[in-house]
Amino acid sequence: MTFVQIIEYETTRDEEMKRLWDEWMRMTEGKRTVAREMHGQDRENPTHYVDIVEFPSYEEAMRNNDLPETQRVAEQFRELCSKEPRFVNLEVAEEVS
Repeated sequence: MTFVQIIEYETTRDEEMKRLWDEWMRMTEGKRTVAREMHGQDRENPTHYVDIVEFPSYEEAMRNNDLPETQRVAEQFRELCSKEPRFVNLEVAEEVS
């Protein structure tokens, strides 16, 4: 069953965030279990972002989370946020195309 994680955060350091994400992508090539990722910026509040990350399953998401590279980047990610990010973990109950 598909699993989705929503990451909601605020930052004024978006260029540093982009570099951090690019670094994580490079470091986890061939290891990460992310199926798809969407990155959104709030039109009314440009410091507010939402990332939607799709995984094949909860187990694959946890495997991805346990990667040492993910753990290291997560610490740096939190430091770049204006306040603590919010994580929402969702089992996809229904999908319509």
